This record gives sequence, structure tokens and C-alpha cells, in this order.
Amino acid sequence: MYSLLTAFQNSVGRKILTGVTGIALTGFLIIHLLGNLTLFTIDYADADNAFNRYAHFLHDLGWLLYVAEAGLLTIFLIHAYLGVAIYLRKKKTRGTNYEVVKSRGGASKVGFSSRTMLISGSLLLIFTVSHVNHFKFGPGWSGEPEYTQQMNVGGETTEVRDLSKLVFETFNQQYEGAIFYVIGYVGIMILLGFHLRHGIWSALQSLGAMNKKLVPVIYAVAGTIGILIALGFLVLPIYIYFL
Repeated sequence: MYSLLTAFQNSVGRKILTGVTGIALTGFLIIHLLGNLTLFTIDYADADNAFNRYAHFLHDLGWLLYVAEAGLLTIFLIHAYLGVAIYLRKKKTRGTNYEVVKSRGGASKVGFSSRTMLISGSLLLIFTVSHVNHFKFGPGWSGEPEYTQQMNVGGETTEVRDLSKLVFETFNQQYEGAIFYVIGYVGIMILLGFHLRHGIWSALQSLGAMNKKLVPVIYAVAGTIGILIALGFLVLPIYIYFL
């Protein structure tokens, strides 16, 4: 506990914790994306589909899901707090431009991604709250009949939430306001790509996982991962919109 508290109180520890929590959140995004990709394969008129089975599986985890969600929330809040703390400390103490500061991985990578980390992070935080409120606690959460369907689970007929219906109604063009959801979602995912591009590289740098010779390679890999995750998420609402 002492070591963790110490890490919160010094700049090196904060950077390491930011890197660790950032990598953990990136791992969650990849898992979440894999689940969402089942939306490409389903018939939205049939509640007995892969996406609803995936959602029902998570729901059936019971207390384990609550523990996982609490852990994820804790990681998310720590990451957000440390990001703001590092930014404010940097702004207060740094008397020279970011470009000339040397680090273990070489000169700091400065660009749109790095300069907008606080802005993109803040917008992603707001989006996450709205996203969870809409899809987890939105229509169907209280068992409304129009968002509840019968599905065969383990040989038994089980009443499940038809979450795929809510996704379809949110993004498909036949529903009023869907275009605004699509545009907003795509815009946020583009910001996510930029945030991940610099964040993954910075996390690896803070954790000492690179040397000067590897900087260009790791930076390219970080950018590729950020782009692929962002693309994976943003193509889904576009695809659903034109169904």
C-alpha cells in the first residue's frame, strides 16, 4: 500500500501507473470490440443472435460481473485522475517547450495526439458515461416487454434483454435522430484513435519497454493499434445506419 501511495505522489510513479492503467483499458477495449463485432453477423429481427447471447452471458456472470465492473471503473478513474494530475504538474513546472525535453525513449513525440490528450480524454470520459447510461441502463434495463425476448439457453427457454434491438434503433436510418448518434459516435471514435496513438506509445515508454532504436517501430505499432481499434468501433454504426 505504501508503494502505491508513493507512486501517486511522484512524477515517475504517476507515469508508470498511467501506463499500466492505460494498457489495461486498451485490453478492455479490444475485448469489448470483439464482442461488438458480432453485430456484423446477426439478423436484427431475431433476438436469438450472437450479440444477445454475448450480452446474456455477461449478465449471467452475476456478482463476478459486478466485481469486474467495479475494477474497471477504478482503473478508469485512476487513469483519468493521473492524466489530469500529470498535465497540471507539467503545466506548472515546465519552463521549456515539450519538444526539447528528453526521455528514456528519446525525444518526446509531439503532435495533435499528444497536445490534445487532456481534451480527448475528457471527451471520452463524458462519452463513456453517456454510452453506459444509454446501453446498459437505457430501454430494456427494467425488463420492458418490447426489449425482452425468449431465447434458447442451454436447452431451456429463457427471457433475455434484446440489446441488439436497442443498438439497431439507435443507429439505423429509419429511426429519428439516428444520424446524430452515428456522427457523434464516429467523431468520438476518431478522438479515441488519436488518444490511443499517443497513449500506447507513452505507456510503453514510461514502462521502459523500448530503447532509442525501437522508438519509430513502437510509435508506428501504437498508431496502428489505435487506428484499428477506432476503425473497428466506428464502422459498426455506419454499417447499421445503412442496413
